[in-house]
Amino acid sequence: MTTLTLAGDRLRRTVANQQRYVPVLATLAVVALMFAFGYSRNEAFLSGQVYLNVFIDNAFLLVIAVGMTFVLLTGGIDLSVGSVMALSTMLTASLVEQRGWPSPLVVLLVLAVGTLGGLGMGAIIHYFDIQPFIVTLAGMFLARGLAHVISTDTIKVTDPTLTRLGDQRIPLSSELKISISVVIALVVVAVAFWVLHYTRFGRNVYAIGGSEQSAMLMGLPVAKTKIWVYGVSGFCAALGGVLFTLYTLSGYSLNGVGLELEAIAAVVIGGTLLTGGSGFVLGTVLGVMATGVIQTLINFEGNLNSWWTRIAVGVLLLAFILLQRVLSARKT
Repeated sequence: MTTLTLAGDRLRRTVANQQRYVPVLATLAVVALMFAFGYSRNEAFLSGQVYLNVFIDNAFLLVIAVGMTFVLLTGGIDLSVGSVMALSTMLTASLVEQRGWPSPLVVLLVLAVGTLGGLGMGAIIHYFDIQPFIVTLAGMFLARGLAHVISTDTIKVTDPTLTRLGDQRIPLSSELKISISVVIALVVVAVAFWVLHYTRFGRNVYAIGGSEQSAMLMGLPVAKTKIWVYGVSGFCAALGGVLFTLYTLSGYSLNGVGLELEAIAAVVIGGTLLTGGSGFVLGTVLGVMATGVIQTLINFEGNLNSWWTRIAVGVLLLAFILLQRVLSARKT
């Protein structure tokens, strides 16, 4: 009887582990179907540059979504990332153009501000036991307000270094090119993948998302991990702001309005559970691709309102939340 019980437990664990990959595989299938649909409407849709343009146009979102993945894996949420991105664009543009600061120093300062802001929110969330929704909502208003204090007008970036980086294209072949922002985003993805799957910090992140109380009983550094998770999110939001500055060569206080919801949607569509404990960075990449391909499809159609992108993303998000719910019910 004991042997049968152990075999049953082992089988349930195996099935549960396999179910973790179902949302990611579903996202991959959705992306493939969208590319197939686009090809049926226009053969140019499957050209290599169209595929790369999805990454070029969404490199900043990918970086921010990677940071959001860390937060959601712990069962938290960060509503401040869109405002932090806007503040980063304003700090970069104003310090470089109006103050004459060297751009490398400005970028380091912006990344430090984003990281420290995230660490501060993480400390408040943990030590004062306040819901992440409330703390990061306050952070959202604070960052957006600071961006408006700097200026309510668009600040154009003409700095030679930033302009060169923004306009630079790295050739992959005679016809295919990517931007420096894509390279940076892929490096961030690679580092995040390594951290989550091959370091103690990553294992702690998953453990806290699975059960914070159990993680504490196991003696894991819950406080340190939670605080640094929000630090990672703040860093990624600031870096996303720098990449968006390179993309638009400007700073504007209204940049990134609603971006936090797009980032959350991309992460969830990529298979990360809102309740935490399960998800993959590579799934987040697929989630960002899904939202980017939807926008590309609508652009190719030419006669559809851009708001159809939000509608399609909303339908996808609802579908994946329902899928997560079904899989969770099967586990129990």
